[in-house]
Amino acid sequence: MCFAHAGGSAGTFRAWPGLLPPDVEMLAVQYPGRQDRFGEPCMDSMEPMAAGIAAALTPFLDRPVAFFGHSLGAAVAYEVALRLERAHGTPPAHLFVSGRSAPSRPRPSRNLHRLDDDALLEELTALGGMDGQVLADPGLRAVVVPALRADVRIAETYRAAAGLRTGAPVTAYHGDHDSSVEEPDVRAWSEHTASDFGFRSFAGDHFYLQQQAPELVADLTARLGGIGHPGRAA
Repeated sequence: MCFAHAGGSAGTFRAWPGLLPPDVEMLAVQYPGRQDRFGEPCMDSMEPMAAGIAAALTPFLDRPVAFFGHSLGAAVAYEVALRLERAHGTPPAHLFVSGRSAPSRPRPSRNLHRLDDDALLEELTALGGMDGQVLADPGLRAVVVPALRADVRIAETYRAAAGLRTGAPVTAYHGDHDSSVEEPDVRAWSEHTASDFGFRSFAGDHFYLQQQAPELVADLTARLGGIGHPGRAA
């Protein structure tokens, strides 16, 4: 189960099914307010977002399920994992977190979600994840910016409850030229698991996974090991 970055969508992972072995099924969360959920209001706080996703995933818990989240998606995946464990007593088979500092590490808010549209897009373009067409097309901006702003607000206002750890093994990934998060802060995800922890750095910036998708998915698959069989989801 894949969770996208702020402003991202399920389409972020469109190439991944072709990179996975046949015994692993990929599903991706579609946050409200974009693509096929465009008519739904955006969510701008963590609690309803994580609670809604956890409820939607309940039918999939008859099989091992692993989570991958990038940037904002890492925090959402972690919170969903905690809620599912609390409700059903079973952690995900694995939690993969990418491009996000651990919840235990302070994240001084830059209040990007309060900027005007031009300034917000400029800041996020510097991270490398904005499509140039969005910047040039007023119609696309009007569609994209509300969901983007809501996601950034979640990312900036999220504060994890102290002392909680998932029972899932956790692997953290980092782009070695990611200016938005330092490697020690990504490695600090080790403090949020009661199981095994792993770390790997990839060449690239905050959106290293766009260029490194084959290598990243190969690493995910290797770490999943023998949990997959037809119909199981990662």
